[in-house]
Amino acid sequence: MRGFGRRPQTQRAGCSPSMNLKSTAKARFLLHSTATGGALLMLASAFLFAVLDGLIKLLGPPFRIWDIAFYRFAGGLAILVLIIGRNHNPFAGHNRKLLIIRGITGSCAFLALVTAIRLIPISTALVLFFSFPAFAAFFSPLFFKEPITGAEIVSVVIALVGVALLFDFRLQGGLLGQAMAVLGGAFAGLTVGIIKKLREKNGPVVIYLYFCLLGSAISFPAFIAHPQIPQVTSEWLMLGGIVCSALAAQLLMNQGFRYCKSWEGGLFLMAEVVFTSILGILFLGEPVTWRFLTGGFLVLGSAVALNRGNARRISYRGIPGEKQAISKNLSIPS
Repeated sequence: MRGFGRRPQTQRAGCSPSMNLKSTAKARFLLHSTATGGALLMLASAFLFAVLDGLIKLLGPPFRIWDIAFYRFAGGLAILVLIIGRNHNPFAGHNRKLLIIRGITGSCAFLALVTAIRLIPISTALVLFFSFPAFAAFFSPLFFKEPITGAEIVSVVIALVGVALLFDFRLQGGLLGQAMAVLGGAFAGLTVGIIKKLREKNGPVVIYLYFCLLGSAISFPAFIAHPQIPQVTSEWLMLGGIVCSALAAQLLMNQGFRYCKSWEGGLFLMAEVVFTSILGILFLGEPVTWRFLTGGFLVLGSAVALNRGNARRISYRGIPGEKQAISKNLSIPS
């Protein structure tokens, strides 16, 4: 009778087996939600980048790339400082050195891509530039200790093939232009890895704020040499749209990197080329081709397969420490 009144050995004080199973299920659900939420944030960012591309195309040739760059960066900088600068220092962030490096690498990626577009056909330049998820997959394990599996590498390769089909890729133009496009992709791949690292202790706003600051400083000398000022209301509206779409796209992207790996986020961002093609079909009368259908399917399909693969790993392998925690609480040897 001595055992009467004792707490059963299979149950810890204040914690029943059913409660532990519920908490484990809740943790798994939260991981599923975060994986899906990260993918949706990246796809929303890719769509807004496509809107940005369309607005730049509609703005027309009178506005040089330096004009567009300065308006984009300076406008974003002004908006963020006005919104968050009232209550505290908007430039207060963790690891300012890395924040500045992010701004420099992002600006270098932008300038390298612009140079490539000026030297070689745009389709060749964009396909080479959109190799940046592959560079992110290379840099992330090297600098940021982010592992990548063979299946995930295959997803990146399939997406790259899809982009090549969308743009009817041909290796055209001079070697310098091709090298600049690849260099832009390398800088972009490094940049998304840095953003992922910065998101550990910084919010999405301060990361983009430093990018705008460095981008404004880099583009200002060329802009002020021959500034192009908007002359009509439509130009002001399109420039405003460029500033706002770039701002929203960057903030969504920075937030999304909190929930996915750097190269994984880059893979989702490749959907920008699909959304750009869709907008061209809907609003610019561009034809629907087999290249669009096949390339779009490969890009989006690889991203969806990657996301579902991550969800299956959560379901079948469980959350870290899950098995040990359940065994300990139920007194079942593991």
